[in-house]
Parts: sequence; structure tokens; C-alpha cells
Amino acid sequence: MSRKPPLRVLLCAPRGFCAGVVRAIEVVEKALAAYGPPVYVRHEIVHNKYVIRGLEEKGAIFVDALEEIPATSAPVIFSAHGVPKLVLEGAAVRKFLTVDATCPLVTKVHREAHLHWKRGREIVLVGHAGHPEVVGTMGQLPPGAVTLVQSVDDISRLAPTDPKNLAYVTQTTLSIDDTREIVAALTARFPAIVGPHKEDICYATTNRQAAVKRVAPLVDAMIVVGSTNSSNTQRLKEVAERAGCRLVRLMLRAREIDWQLFEGLASLGITAGASAPEVLVEEIIEAFDGRYAVSVETVSAAEENVFFPLPKELRASPEAAAAAT
Repeated sequence: MSRKPPLRVLLCAPRGFCAGVVRAIEVVEKALAAYGPPVYVRHEIVHNKYVIRGLEEKGAIFVDALEEIPATSAPVIFSAHGVPKLVLEGAAVRKFLTVDATCPLVTKVHREAHLHWKRGREIVLVGHAGHPEVVGTMGQLPPGAVTLVQSVDDISRLAPTDPKNLAYVTQTTLSIDDTREIVAALTARFPAIVGPHKEDICYATTNRQAAVKRVAPLVDAMIVVGSTNSSNTQRLKEVAERAGCRLVRLMLRAREIDWQLFEGLASLGITAGASAPEVLVEEIIEAFDGRYAVSVETVSAAEENVFFPLPKELRASPEAAAAAT
């Protein structure tokens, strides 16, 4: 029997679920327990196909727009990414029972933008066009109140009415390094621009990128576990590549491993996006253990103990919540 070659696996820590994702998933599960299936969820509650399929099996129905939801007394849940105010107003018109699972750190950005607007400032949002978090943030204010900037090049095209009366906010899941460059360019062109009291990129994004920066230069290859439509997961892949790892792949499941690419490794780094459950990391480690003699070490960049309470509608027991309807 041939001996398996050794493989040193470096696990990034922290990785996987953040507090906002834990809360969002629990919102759907608590609503299902309290009201029974179905419950409707506008947009994927978090960007992870494995998580979404699991919730669908329990009775969650995911829709892209309120118009897809029939007249119902079932709960309608808004995803962790947040929604424009027009969506809230549309739900109220149809008298839906709504539960808002928006991550509190996204809500913080919404409040900042609204405060700047009330103070008469024009607002620049650093983010990715079309991402639901960006759509939700821009949708907190009237059309034209927020201008989206995606790169340093975009800054030269900004034409504010009053360059001395600007503020900026950012998407919570951006690359730390890219955002730093964009903010530096904004500040250079508009020295009076007002930034967040505390940076908008969330703690989970920051910590996961820091761990990848430690591990990526030390390994022959890296796997980033998560879905391709997850912004924070895509940023982890980019960070690993920039940190010098020659082979970086983003995947959701072990069956996606291209074994020809991963032949002859001596070391492998693994991380997971903030919406990826740990079971998927374990699945990938087990797959490598079938071909290599795997030893696992953890490389930690930060300790996390953040907790977000559930929305008030779901803090009671499922029985009490159901009785209140």
C-alpha cells in the first residue's frame, strides 16, 4: 500500500460565519419555527448556495421582488444586505408581516448616510455597482443624493455641487487595501470630505482578510470556501493572490476541486467567506485527507466575540410569537 504524501494545512482564523450572518440565518429559522412554513425572503438571506438550499428545504421561499409574493399572512424577511426604503414602503402597502434581518453594521452605514444628507452634504458611496448592499444603501435616500465610486479612476469624474460639503460611506465587505487607496484619493481631491466616525468595512471582513495575508505567503495554494456571488468571499480570493500565493481557488464544495491543479502540494491554506458554514471547510479538508497525510494548524489574526440580538419580533419564544399573530 502506497503511503500518502504529507500535506500541511494552514487554517485561517477567523473564517466563516460572522455575527451578522448567524443572526440572519437564525431569523429565518426562528420565523419558520414561530409561524410555520412557508416564510418568504426577499433576496438570498446570505450569499451562500449551501445555506440557501438548506433553508429552502425547511420551507423558506426566496424571491427577488415583492411582486413575486402572493397575498399572505406569512412573514416576509429582508436579507442581511439591507433593502431600499421603497421596498419597505411596498411591503407596508401590501400589509405584509415583515422582519428585517439587515446586518446591524449595514444599518450603521444607512444611518450615517441619512445623517449626512440631513446636514446637507452630498454623499459618495464606495462600493460595487449592483451589489444588494449598495442598492440598499443608495435606496435610503432620494435619487441623486448618493454617487457611487468603484475605483480611484472614478474620483476624477466626480463633479459635486459644493466640493467643501461632501461625505463618504463604504460598503461593508470591500477590500481593505483597495478602499484605503480610494479614500486616500478622495481625501486628496476633496480635503474637506467627511468620513465615518468608525470605518464602515466590518470587523469580519477586516479580520478575515488579515488572516489570509498571514497565510497566503506561506503556502503552495489556497482555497477560499464560499459562493461566487459573495462580495467578502471574492475579496478574500483577491487578497490571497495579492499576498503572493501562486494558486488560489474559490469553491463551495469539495466536489469542485480540480485535483490536477492540487497535485504535489506540500502546504495548503484554507479560509471561508463570512457566509460559509464550517461544515464546508471540514468537507474540503476530508477530501484532501483522502489523498494526503494531512496535518492541520490554525493561524489566527484576531479573536471574535461579536453578537447581534434578533429583531424584536422574534425575541420571544416561537410559541409566544405565534400566539401574538
